[in-house]
Amino acid sequence: MRGGHALITWKLINQPVIESVLDICQSFMLDNGAFSAWRSQKPITDWTKYYEWVYGKSRVPSFDFAVIPDIIDGNEEDNDALLNEWPHSEYMGAPVWHLHESLDRLDRLAHEWPRICLGSSGEYQMPGSKLWNKRMDEAMEVICDEDGYPSCKLHGLRMMNPQIFKRFPFASAESNNIARNIQLDVAW
Repeated sequence: MRGGHALITWKLINQPVIESVLDICQSFMLDNGAFSAWRSQKPITDWTKYYEWVYGKSRVPSFDFAVIPDIIDGNEEDNDALLNEWPHSEYMGAPVWHLHESLDRLDRLAHEWPRICLGSSGEYQMPGSKLWNKRMDEAMEVICDEDGYPSCKLHGLRMMNPQIFKRFPFASAESNNIARNIQLDVAW
């Protein structure tokens, strides 16, 4: 990881690991943990501690951005409400556009924020599937110009598969699988 870019997921990585990441990585991003909460069916309802955690880590020079809280299978109104609650600048955070949401919302986010995250959800929850690829193509039609350049930076959530990240104009992509399993030898 020396000189690399790391993802730190709120509540999933212990403090010594975080300190190591801050010491050796060139840059890092913060993840809100919504995916883990969604998978465990234990939604996060109070984001106050996450906002405080983001503020503290944002003071580290290698901080890149934080994923703004989201509800993965939520509706656009609920996710827009979380955007309105975001207490930091638009340069500190990146909202999530979920593939099941409208292309109009994607267009709006891409023009209001310097970076957005793309998240697989609903009927498009399997990155790389035929249906997922079709939806991603529709999304690229909305946010890219005629030369294929997006109107903002794009971050692919759970999109580290080379067949995915080489196909789309991402500024960054991640999979928290390594971070979640790094201490579990059986996962390797």
